[in-house]
This record gives sequence, C-alpha cells and structure tokens, in this order.
Amino acid sequence: MNAFIRASCALFAALAISPAFAGVEESIARLQSEWEQIKYRQPADKQEQAFEALSKEAAQVRGEYPDRAEADIWYGIVVASHAGAKGGLGALSLVKDARAAFEKALAKNPNALDGSAYTSLGSLYYQVPGWPIGFGDKDKAREYLGKALAINPRGIDANYFMGDFLFRNGEYDKARAALETALQAPPRPTRPLADEGRRKEIETLLARIREKTR
Repeated sequence: MNAFIRASCALFAALAISPAFAGVEESIARLQSEWEQIKYRQPADKQEQAFEALSKEAAQVRGEYPDRAEADIWYGIVVASHAGAKGGLGALSLVKDARAAFEKALAKNPNALDGSAYTSLGSLYYQVPGWPIGFGDKDKAREYLGKALAINPRGIDANYFMGDFLFRNGEYDKARAALETALQAPPRPTRPLADEGRRKEIETLLARIREKTR
C-alpha cells in the first residue's frame, strides 16, 4: 500500500508539473520554427518587419515564463535578429535589449539550451561595434564563445559562431577547424530547416577561408 501511495504521489507530481513544462517547451518550439522560416525562407527585405512582429510574440512568452532561461534566450535571439535585419545605429537599442536578456538567462541557468546564452552573447560582442558607438569587445566574444563550447563542444551553432569570429579576426586555420567541427555536428531532429540553413552558411564561410588562404 505504501509503495502504491508513493507511486501515486509521484505520478500526481509529474502530472502537476508537466503542463507548465510542456507549455514553455511548446512556446519555445513555436518561436524557433517561426524564426527559422523568417531567417531562411523570407526575402531579406521582408525580415525586419517579420522579426519585429516575432519579437512581440517572444516578449509574451517571456512574460508567461519569467523564471525560464529558455524564454529569455529566445527573446534575445529574436530581438538580435531584428537588429541585424534593421541595421545601422537604430539597431543599437535592440542589441542592448538582447544582451540584457542573455545576461538574465545566464543568471537563471547558464546551461539552458546547451549554453545558447553564451553563444548568443559571444556573437553579439564580436558583431556589435566597439566603443564609443557600441559595446563590442573581442576579448569578451572569445570568452563567451569558449564557455559555450565548453558546454556543447560539438554544437553546430557554437562552432559556427566561433569559426565566424576567428575568421573575422584573421585566424583562418582555427576558423576552419571550428567550422569543420560544426559540419560534423549531430542533426537536430526537430530543427531540420535551421540545420540546413546553418550548414549553407558554414560552407559559404569555408569557401571564403579557402580564398583567403590560397
């Protein structure tokens, strides 16, 4: 009887927890899917408006799950993508907003989504202009990308962004190694479009490295 009660209690606890967990997982999956469609299927001149609309959805998800780092991460990714599509000085407030979201995610759970907050912060720090215009910092970029790889050494995104950073820094051999590791990353069954798009970006960057090192 005691065993039955314990099992019943465990089942009840699982049932009580699972709707909220499923809710955030479903919401994140929806944001991922919509982001991928915009990033890899929408024409470039349509992306700014589409990412702006998606950022409102991401903000709503973030408000629904204030304790979940995953919601902060995907809000930051969407807002950073909006900034990239917008471009210019007008995008600086957006990238600062994205940075703050990633920092909050790290404070909650640095391992969430395989260290994606570290990856995303690192990518911001090498792509945003430095002082006095922005907060760009190569040393911080290298630090955060390194932390992302420590958590997920075979990840396609962490290795891609490290490769892109190293390429921009003129470290071509190291960049090639990171990108080749990215190409060998295990596929993500729920994100085939993202994998396809990222692999094309990797191949393009490897071609640029070959041109630089002839």
